[in-house]
Amino acid sequence: MAKNIALKLARTKKDMTQKELAEKIGVSRQTIHAIEKGEYNPTIQLCLKICWALDTRLDDLFWEDEQNETM
Repeated sequence: MAKNIALKLARTKKDMTQKELAEKIGVSRQTIHAIEKGEYNPTIQLCLKICWALDTRLDDLFWEDEQNETM
């Protein structure tokens, strides 16, 4: 699994730390870290919570295709 650079960029654009995002959606900071590092594949429900917290779309953060292999 590749790093999720889009998630990190969206989070920093909102000026949120990993801890702040984690608290907002009810997970540990380590979970956010693992998702960003590509070490954890979140459930669709967790993906949606992250998107809502960051005011972004699911496919912007978690969709993987030929043109965007770093997500």
